[in-house]
Amino acid sequence: MAERQEQTAPEAVMTRIGQGVMLHHAGDREEARIRFLELWTEIGERGDPLHRCTLAHYMADTQDDPADELAWDLRALSAAEELTDDRLAERRGTLAARALYPSLHLNLAADYVKLGRSEAARTHLRRARGAADALGDDDYGDGVRAAIHRLGLRLGD
Repeated sequence: MAERQEQTAPEAVMTRIGQGVMLHHAGDREEARIRFLELWTEIGERGDPLHRCTLAHYMADTQDDPADELAWDLRALSAAEELTDDRLAERRGTLAARALYPSLHLNLAADYVKLGRSEAARTHLRRARGAADALGDDDYGDGVRAAIHRLGLRLGD
């Protein structure tokens, strides 16, 4: 039991997620997916919402099937809805929980585009735009805003 607690300690979980992200970015998508799934099994559906949100967000990126990608992005959104600003501040400093929503809704909009569900895509794109005021004036915020704009052009909005 002590080993399991050590493996799923808050910082260890985020470190392991980061390792999976590095594998994915290095081109080893399958190994990243395997590691993310192992970690998901450890933390469970009732684990820390920050861990579930982060892990599901990155797990979505490793999926081959757009329906599976959508399922993971929906899990990320669901976990984000359980997050508090206090919990997020423990890990990320001043970032507010609401700052996650533009990206989460953008991902869902992109998933729905892949699945040919343009109305659902437009709904989430509107939600991403509506939440974009929570983004910082930094590279991350600029990138998300630009991606929202690009997807809007693609959808003819």
